[in-house]
Amino acid sequence: MNERFFALPPEKRRAIINAGYRVFSRNSYKKSPVGDIAAEAGISKSLLFHYFANKKELYLFLWEYCARTTIKCLRDAGCYGQTDLFESMRRGLGAKVQLIRKYPDMGAFVMRAYYETDPDICDDVKRSIDRYVGLRAGAKLMNLDPAQFRPGVDIQMMYQEMYWASVGYLWDRLQRGPIDPDAMERDFLRMLAHWEAIYRKEEDTNAVD
Repeated sequence: MNERFFALPPEKRRAIINAGYRVFSRNSYKKSPVGDIAAEAGISKSLLFHYFANKKELYLFLWEYCARTTIKCLRDAGCYGQTDLFESMRRGLGAKVQLIRKYPDMGAFVMRAYYETDPDICDDVKRSIDRYVGLRAGAKLMNLDPAQFRPGVDIQMMYQEMYWASVGYLWDRLQRGPIDPDAMERDFLRMLAHWEAIYRKEEDTNAVD
């Protein structure tokens, strides 16, 4: 843990983090000047290097911070304790919307980092992805009740379809500029209602007590 960085007041830490996400999300790793990040954060470049030894350390810190913060938000929202997939997803959506309001460029940074090819960092990012956001890991975190789905539904394929659609939506939105958290929340609630209508098992209204 970077003790000098975490000794800063929360507002200053968030300014540096948001500045890093903003600059790195707009350019490739190689074309993202550390001086621009310092300027965005309102500090000198030398002071930024007081907290982080070099650009690579800062970049990987931002990536790991995103992963840890997202998982904590999802856990705090009760996502991983749900047996109902759609309730878990609704809770997760609310948590992620709050996260985007706090770190507006985090989503764009993640998308760019995911596809980054610079050999100086891409292997480190890939290893982190395998630890944090693999589809199999995500599926294991939820104790889903298969009885909630229509008969014959391939649960793993359904989960992957939702994941791919979500990534595609975010990629499309990011091509048009920063994500509007309110618009994202509305759009994802519509998608969730659509998926629920397709995949959730209909209740038997003729059941006898």
